[in-house]
Amino acid sequence: MTDEWRGWQEAAETALYGDGGFYRSPEGPAGHFRTSVHASPLFAAAVARLLVRTAGELRTASVDLVDMGAGRGELLTGVLAALPAEGGNGLTVRAYAVELAARPPGLDPRIEWCAKPPQGARGLLFANEWLDNVPLPVAESDPDGTERYVLVRTADGAERLGDPVSGADAQWLRRWWPSAGPGSRAEIGRPRDEAWAGAVATLSGGLAVAVDYMHVRERRPPFGTLTGFRAGREVPPVPDGSCDLTAHVALDACAAAGGPGAEIRTQREALRQLGVTGERPPLSLASSDPAGYVRALASAGEAAELTARGGLGDFGWLTQRVGPLSPAGD
Repeated sequence: MTDEWRGWQEAAETALYGDGGFYRSPEGPAGHFRTSVHASPLFAAAVARLLVRTAGELRTASVDLVDMGAGRGELLTGVLAALPAEGGNGLTVRAYAVELAARPPGLDPRIEWCAKPPQGARGLLFANEWLDNVPLPVAESDPDGTERYVLVRTADGAERLGDPVSGADAQWLRRWWPSAGPGSRAEIGRPRDEAWAGAVATLSGGLAVAVDYMHVRERRPPFGTLTGFRAGREVPPVPDGSCDLTAHVALDACAAAGGPGAEIRTQREALRQLGVTGERPPLSLASSDPAGYVRALASAGEAAELTARGGLGDFGWLTQRVGPLSPAGD
């Protein structure tokens, strides 16, 4: 790492994914923060149900499952384990973990480890907290109201304003994140739109899903959301490779970039449609099956965390249908 001033996109790319970058570390993302995948196996079970449903809509017994930003393979491992219980007994699954870090030891041999998603996959492409780690430029309006790129110093995260935002970045801001006045900031989501559109384009048929922190045009935060995380704590964003660098996703812009057939809902809504409700078991179960009651109560607590308002339940689920799909019951 050097002490030079660079735009946030370039600086974050090196800090996260370059040699010695944050996402190259042996402990992986789970060593620093909990996603829905780490919070409860109920999440992987819900994705397994979605995979079975997608296979049914594709009218196939052989389906692809692509995990974008796979970490250390936790989601794929959980989905493969959950499939028999979720109606996937007769389903042949080709599982792909898309990740820049090295393949972890001991990973299920059924999981193929790759740097890019396979072309022509047919099934479910799932991106859980992937887009928020796609590096992007940051802009700030100067005292005259001109939107300028924010430059950052690698060593300590200090910032200063650079050149005016121009070209495709300026067009993106006008459409998706208009300035709120001098001093306001925006994270230019164009690289994420392109990343999402590229991922969706690898599917020949099926469903693409992005799950992430989100905001939409009507409710953009006036000073942005760029921050850092290290060892479970929020820290100042310093692009030196020592912490995660993340910013919420303009999910409506990604939806437009992905093409027709896109829908956005909250994780709370999406998981409830997949059977994760957080409802407590009936008290009568405590007397008829005490052990079962305890298990059901623990499961309800985990489901409540996954669907909580103000927490994981507020995450956005962007779903993008690709190609003709038939209702699973047909």
